[in-house]
Amino acid sequence: MNTLKAADQQTSQLRFLALASYLGLLALMLIWQVWCQSDSEFSLTFRLVLWVLPLLFPLPGLLRGKPYTYAWTNFVLMWYYLHSLTMLYVAPAERGFAIAELVLTTGAFVGCTWYARRQGRALGLGLKKLKDQD
Repeated sequence: MNTLKAADQQTSQLRFLALASYLGLLALMLIWQVWCQSDSEFSLTFRLVLWVLPLLFPLPGLLRGKPYTYAWTNFVLMWYYLHSLTMLYVAPAERGFAIAELVLTTGAFVGCTWYARRQGRALGLGLKKLKDQD
């Protein structure tokens, strides 16, 4: 019985890590694009569509705790992971934002991956092994 409680607690901690990191990334991108990029050559609307809108697509499923959404959110997160690594290299003036983006993206990626795995197994979801299908 205690192992079930511990497993449930670990799953909720992973969900918290994923959500906190994801919402932190959303807030960071809003702050970065609205207030700190005011001298950009691109319009605010374009920057919001490029950097904030993709983070809004999986948000309803994440808030509801759907394991499938947590799994495919990692594809969205890779866009921000690559952006942070690129900014670390090409924009020394924005290294603080890039490091924060990298940390938040990594936290969200780890939390989403492990939450999707654990919660998916708990709900009996997942891919069947090829040998079990015959």
